[in-house]
This record gives sequence, C-alpha cells and structure tokens, in this order.
Amino acid sequence: MNRFSRMPFLVQLMLICAAAMLLPAIYGSLVEQHLAARSFFYSSIMLATFASMIAISRFRGQTDVDREGRTDRDREGRNQLLVLLAAYTVLPIVLAVPFSEAIPNTSFFNAYFEMVSALTTTGATVFEDPDRLPRTVHLWIALVGWLGGLFAWVTAIAVLAPLNLGGFEVISARAAPTGNATASRASQIVRVAAGPERLSRYTQRLFPVYFGLTVVLWFALAMTGSSPFVALCHAMSTMATSGISPVGGLVGAQSSLGAEMLIFAFMFLALSRKTFAIDQTGPDVKPLHKDSEMKIAMALLIGLPIILFLRHWGGALEVANENNFIAALQSFWGSMFMVMSFLTTTGFESGSWEAARNWSGLQAPGVLLFGLAVFGGGVATTAGGVKLLRLYALVRHGEREIEKLISPNSVGGAGARARRLRRQGAYVAWVYFMLFALTIAVVMMALSLFGIHFEEAAVFTVSALTTTGPLVYFAAEAPLHYADLSTGPKVILMATMVLGRLEMLAIVALLNPEFWRK
Repeated sequence: MNRFSRMPFLVQLMLICAAAMLLPAIYGSLVEQHLAARSFFYSSIMLATFASMIAISRFRGQTDVDREGRTDRDREGRNQLLVLLAAYTVLPIVLAVPFSEAIPNTSFFNAYFEMVSALTTTGATVFEDPDRLPRTVHLWIALVGWLGGLFAWVTAIAVLAPLNLGGFEVISARAAPTGNATASRASQIVRVAAGPERLSRYTQRLFPVYFGLTVVLWFALAMTGSSPFVALCHAMSTMATSGISPVGGLVGAQSSLGAEMLIFAFMFLALSRKTFAIDQTGPDVKPLHKDSEMKIAMALLIGLPIILFLRHWGGALEVANENNFIAALQSFWGSMFMVMSFLTTTGFESGSWEAARNWSGLQAPGVLLFGLAVFGGGVATTAGGVKLLRLYALVRHGEREIEKLISPNSVGGAGARARRLRRQGAYVAWVYFMLFALTIAVVMMALSLFGIHFEEAAVFTVSALTTTGPLVYFAAEAPLHYADLSTGPKVILMATMVLGRLEMLAIVALLNPEFWRK
C-alpha cells in the first residue's frame, strides 16, 4: 500500500479504473452480454498493463531525481492541478474504449462525450433511449459517475482546500489577495500543496464512508420495490449527484414515494461539507444546524416550495380539480424534491412535479430550476454550481450594507471571522460570480457561432457549467437534447463541464506565467 501511495495520482486513478472495469465485465458475463463483457475485460487488462509500465518507469525516474538532490515537491502545486485537468480530459479517453467497443454502432467521440459527462458528474447523455445501450454499459456509465463523485470529493479536501481554492477562499483566515492576486495565489499553491501521498491517504479515509453510504441507499431503494440493478445505479447517481439513470430517471423507473424520500434524504449530503466531512474539530466548528451553507440551503428548500404552494390561490384559481388535500400534498412534495434535486445539481425529476406545476399554475419553471443549479450545493461536496458558501457570503455582505444605510454609524458584530466573511469573503465570492457570469457569456457566444439560439445556448451552457445535465429537459420551454448537437458544440460543452468541475480560479492559476516559473 505504501508503494501504491507513492505512485503518481493519475497512475493510481488508471489502476482504480482498470479494476472498476472488471465489475461490468463480470456483470456482462452473468447476464450473457458477452460482447460487452469481453470489451471491458480486455480493456481492463490493457489499462492495468499500461499503468503498471508508467509506474515502473516513474519509480526509476524518481531515483534519478533524488540523486540530483531535487524532488517533485518543488512543483507539487502545479503538478496536482495538472493532474486534475488531465484526469478530466485524458482519462475519459481510456474509459471510452470499452464503451465504444461494446457499442459498435456509435462513434468513439460520442463515447468520449459520455465519459467526460459521467466523470464530471454532469449526467448529460446523447443516448436518451435507454434501450439503445445494454445494461452492462449502463452500469459502466453509472460507475464512472460514482467514481467521479468520489474523485471530486477527495480532491476538494486533499487538493483544493490546502490551496485555498474551491470555495475555501471565502472562509480562509488568510488576507484576501490584493494587487497581483493571481501571482499571489500561484505562489501560495507551490508552498502549501502536498504530494500524491496526501491524495492516497484521503482516498483511503473517505472511500469507506462513500462506499458504505452507497450500499445503504442501494439496499434501501431495493426494499421500496426498485429492481436491484436500477436501485444500484440510482444509489450511485445520488451519492455522486450525477443524475445518471438506466431507465430515464425516477419517472422512467416508476419509483415510489418511499424511493423519492430516500433519495431526498441522501441528497442532503451535498448541501454542506459538514454533513460527512472529516477533521471537523476545533473551537470554531459549528454544529450542522448552525452551518452557514445548511442555513441558506434550508431557506431555499422550505421557502421556494411554500411560495409555489401559496401561488395556487394567487395565480392558479382557474385550474380545475386541484382544490383537494391530496393534490396539495403532492404539489408541496414535488416542489420540495425538485428544489433539492437541482440545488444539489443532481437533476432527478419527482413523479409529483407535474402535480406541483398544475397546482401552482407555473408555466415556466425553467427560471427557478436554472437559478437553483447556478447556486449549487456545498463546498467540498460532489455538487456543482457556484456553491452555497459564496452565496452566503454575499447575503451577509448585503445585510450589512443595508444596516449601514439605515444606521451609518453602526458597528457590525459577530466577531472577526464574521467580519472577514462579510468583507474579504464577499469580495472573493463576488469575483467568482463575475468569472462565472463571464464564462457563461463566452460559452454562449461560442455556441451561437454554430447557429444555436440564445435561449438554447443559455440552457446548454448553464447545464454544462453547473454539471447539471438533466437541466436541459426542464429549463427551456421545450426539452432540449444533446444528441441534436453537432461535434463543435459538444466539444465546447465538454470543455465547459471540465471547467465547471475544476472551477475557474484553478484554471486562472494554471494560466498565470508566474505559476510556471516555480
């Protein structure tokens, strides 16, 4: 295990993926899908052999470096961010090989698109008819999404947090960057980052929790009436917030209310880093019900369904046969589930969502789901989006500014950390919001070059940037489809998915010339 932890992290990922390919190979053999089973088995052997060769050459090269008196720790920050970028762009190439071999009537590019979408936990697909793919391939897509969720969780804690990125810059005790902020961030990355051992150590600590919760949800969903295969895929998708389904979502699976309630409960894990984080000790650590991310999430989770519920009497009195208690309960539950689903960037649809729309008379729910996906979930979780912690910092800053308008001589309380959050924290959160909005504008303009209209471009862009693939089915007036796009827009959206998962600040650090002089 010690030798494994010393391997480059990308090699570790390749070996893990090679082992993961054996699962669909075994399953394919059991269900007599022999072509798919052979594809995954042979790909596993090839990937494991290739990764082993790299590991051997790496160990020999490391010995030569040690003789020169220099190690890779001088460049650890740069190396780790490059590994993250390579993991989301290069690794899907090898993940797409068994997919492409198992589905001879599709292109390798479409297989690569599926793997990028799954690994970034976006859940966008060009294969919208579930019957087109064998169950073995459906299992592989869900498994890649599940591994992508674990990868996002581990790297957020082991890489982005020490580098003061990924949302942690809002609550960092360090002073906010001034002047040449990017150069300061780059130098900080080189000083703070740890080696592959840190990534391996956190993987060993977090994997049992992630795996155990997935197994618990799997058995619980199976007990509600879902088939074991569908329950497993939906359990992995819920933990990874990918929204991947082998049957077209919860509606396609005809999931019961009990299944929706279980998935709803487990999606709470994506609302805050404190729901199942580690190393949460110290005098400044607050309980979960007082956590800033959880408070703003609960405000949205309770407030928006209530508004939609009360809208029945304000704008939907003409809707017939909806003035009954059962319809009211279905409406409230459907609204609450959809708020949770898109706030965590999962994208599952509730079976009661149509009842909620009819009850409230809401004709254009896309704006609501659009905004929730942009807000996103918690820092250091599998959710995408801007993240609730940044939103909370801006809310606190706005409250303080209103207080100063009413009482210009007032003094803000709540301690130094609260003042830091309202000032420097809100400043960096606003910078991130501007980068996020600028990215949306740039991607939309790029998509418009291929003849995609404004509304469609906005939906596709936000869907990819927030890693909420199913958003395209709900945000526009009519459902949109990734399969209708040509190669150019798909390439742009794949790059946007990677950018949304890595976040813009990490990309800015990689583009800084000072970062490469270290």
